[in-house]
Amino acid sequence: MDTELYALAECLGALLRDQDLRVATAESCTGGWIAKCLTDVPGASRWFERGFVTYSNAAKEDLLGVDPGTLAAQGAVSEAVVREMALGAVAHSGAEVAMAVSGIAGPGGGTPDKPVGTVWLAWALPGGGTLAERACFPGDREAVRRAAVERALRGLMEHFPRALC
Repeated sequence: MDTELYALAECLGALLRDQDLRVATAESCTGGWIAKCLTDVPGASRWFERGFVTYSNAAKEDLLGVDPGTLAAQGAVSEAVVREMALGAVAHSGAEVAMAVSGIAGPGGGTPDKPVGTVWLAWALPGGGTLAERACFPGDREAVRRAAVERALRGLMEHFPRALC
């Protein structure tokens, strides 16, 4: 078990539980790793609603309602798509908050504009707002994916006032 990711998930779970919020995940390059980390925590059923693993564009459209036009114009690894993924996770789950991740973990698939390690993350917050950020993580496929999981968890925790862990 990755003790650092477990500690982050445990802290996030406590924050969600204390505010009576449920979270959903929308994952592409992380393949369900975020949901796995969250459900490793005992009692997660009180604050984890569900996870969507939407690796293909078709899955993003079918399960999360991502607009095919957005995918065609921006590509799956883009701010617009992860924002739609996060909002779609909330809309299709009943959760109040969500995390979304789409990236290029490698070893192939990178371009000059979107090199291997490029990851877009988004968080849907209570009240309907979203925040998004682009990251470029170093390392091999495993390192990029793990870094994306960690950033997704930390990113949502940063939006909670009084986060003590």
